[in-house]
Amino acid sequence: MTTIGVVSLGCPKNLTESETLLGILTSAGYVVTPSLQEAEIILINTCSFIRAAVRESLDAIFNYARFKKSGACRCLVVIGCLPQRYGHGLDKLIPEVDLWLGVNARPYLLDALRGLEAGAPAPDSAYSASFLKETGAAGDEIPPRLLTTPPATAYLKIAEGCSHGCSYCLIPRIRGGLASRPLEAICQEAAGLVAHGVREINLVAQDTGAYGRDLYGKPSLDLVIRRLAALPDLRWLRIMYLNPYSLTPDLVAAIQEEDKVCRYLDLPFQHASARVLRLMNRPGSLAANLRIVADLRRLLPGIVLRTTLMTGFPGEDRGAFRELLSFAQQAKFERLGVFAYCHEEGAASYRLRETVSFTLKQRRRRQLYRLQRQISRKINDTIIDQDLPVLIERRVGAGVYLGRSYREAPDVDPKIIVRGDGLSPGDFTKVKITRAYAFDLAGIVAKQSNNAKNCGFPMLS
Repeated sequence: MTTIGVVSLGCPKNLTESETLLGILTSAGYVVTPSLQEAEIILINTCSFIRAAVRESLDAIFNYARFKKSGACRCLVVIGCLPQRYGHGLDKLIPEVDLWLGVNARPYLLDALRGLEAGAPAPDSAYSASFLKETGAAGDEIPPRLLTTPPATAYLKIAEGCSHGCSYCLIPRIRGGLASRPLEAICQEAAGLVAHGVREINLVAQDTGAYGRDLYGKPSLDLVIRRLAALPDLRWLRIMYLNPYSLTPDLVAAIQEEDKVCRYLDLPFQHASARVLRLMNRPGSLAANLRIVADLRRLLPGIVLRTTLMTGFPGEDRGAFRELLSFAQQAKFERLGVFAYCHEEGAASYRLRETVSFTLKQRRRRQLYRLQRQISRKINDTIIDQDLPVLIERRVGAGVYLGRSYREAPDVDPKIIVRGDGLSPGDFTKVKITRAYAFDLAGIVAKQSNNAKNCGFPMLS
């Protein structure tokens, strides 16, 4: 049997595709190995959203191509955003790669691999590019998945592509417009995940809040929430990547009424200056953004808000940056990511003249992080002595574990350091928070917890 190793780069949306490909490959008889040096086939699922992601993808390709000489690799396959973005010519630039496939390559991978193993010539780049653009969204099929996330946790992609047209973003060009998955397909996949022991589902898409606009004529994420919350053995349902201006009253009501929905929202505001936001082709302003934050905190007590902000977009002068700082100061987000603007060829913003130097972009980024460090520490101090339900992710030492509460999303947020005995990854247990750091928390298993499997959410009305 042929051994295969998979490298997944980029975001959780990419990871769901990698896990699906792993499931398809193992169902077809391939043997997955964690040792890439022993893999006869190495598959790299790439990201090319920004320049740094392109560099990471290229570095990975060149790094693993060496196993064609020093390891067991007979076939190097590269899929995803990088070949979709750059298309023709990659095969000549990097001849070490035996097969290039773009996004949504799932229906074609097995036949392509079997052809290569049988000695057939690889499809040329023109053929690869053309058929990949016809595949569309994931559709209503439910392929197998081989999860690579910690026990009890999984991501669930509910839509592909995006139709917002933010000027700095290449996603519509790479992945096309919004293509929502049918509701029944999402529910079927979620039920399968829960049946295999998943207790936390994290919904992902380019904009989860836009879900259903193409299928049902209006944003319909609330329908997904209510259907999945009805799964008996599901504990937590978390919403990621939700454009703040995709919020609807129906969605807020679903979060209010469904106890399994984590009172946690990932809302990428990107900026607070109305002028900069217009250049980004996004709605909003400092006042409008603050209203959204205030309304959510009023309607959803205990809500934890995460956002991402961007420094150095063309036209961001000192006044615009002061508005951005003021927004972060007033909103007091529990979680904050900051990215320096990257001038990407092919994006609409590439036509704008860059007005902020690389050094100043980074200086402003660091300034926002310093502010967030102070905000986060003050918020964390208020959590001391509270009992939080925690999902244990892994053991790091004798009686020491890392876990997350409803307040922390996987991969992107800090951890809770837990001291206790007899815990295993995938357990839910109540933890008394005893110490706060700038970002992480630490605590001990609460005596009354007894590693309870039915921990609920604190601070929920």
